[in-house]
Amino acid sequence: QVQLVESGGGLVQAGGSLRLSCTASGRTFSSYAMGWFRQAPGKEREFVAAISWSGGSTYYADSVKGRFTISRDNAKNTVYLQMNSLKPEDTAVYCCAAAWEATERGDGYDYWGQGTQVTVSS
Repeated sequence: QVQLVESGGGLVQAGGSLRLSCTASGRTFSSYAMGWFRQAPGKEREFVAAISWSGGSTYYADSVKGRFTISRDNAKNTVYLQMNSLKPEDTAVYCCAAAWEATERGDGYDYWGQGTQVTVSS
């Protein structure tokens, strides 16, 4: 069992930055690939970014490529999402998730956090 807790969300103006953190407890964090997903009101959940267990491979949705960076620190059991040049359309609840293999598919993830709200004002 893996427990995931996100933090770092908040309200920011367009063009600003936020860094989300997701800290894991339970089974060995470094065994899992990690992903970030988001869901805006009235919309389906969408993939944002993923990172392999070693951190050697990263994957991004086209909508965030070049603006967001996913990273991890296995010694701290934490995965990060650095978000720069934020846009109002980035407003959503952001959730982290753990899987055996990095994937863009939400159904590929076994454990999910509760999420943190990110609001970008125009």
